[in-house]
Amino acid sequence: MKALPVWLRYTLLRVLLFAAPLVVLLVAGVTPWISVIVAALFGFSASLIFLRRQREELAQGIYEARHREQPVVTVDDEAEDSAVDEAEQRRSE
Repeated sequence: MKALPVWLRYTLLRVLLFAAPLVVLLVAGVTPWISVIVAALFGFSASLIFLRRQREELAQGIYEARHREQPVVTVDDEAEDSAVDEAEQRRSE
């Protein structure tokens, strides 16, 4: 099985760090808007402490994607480029 992409794993862990305390607080009978605030604060704090490695991997991946020396060329890009080149050649003839 293929591993999850870094961005998806990080996002799921962040959601889990918010949802788990929210459910616990709601089941315990705490007022819903207070539960949301406390769960958000807990999720934010816990993600800063426990998800450092995933956050750095995600940041590194974004940096590498934004600073590639050669852009990634897909088959679709090549087909579009050839269609544009053919249209320009027909116009110039």
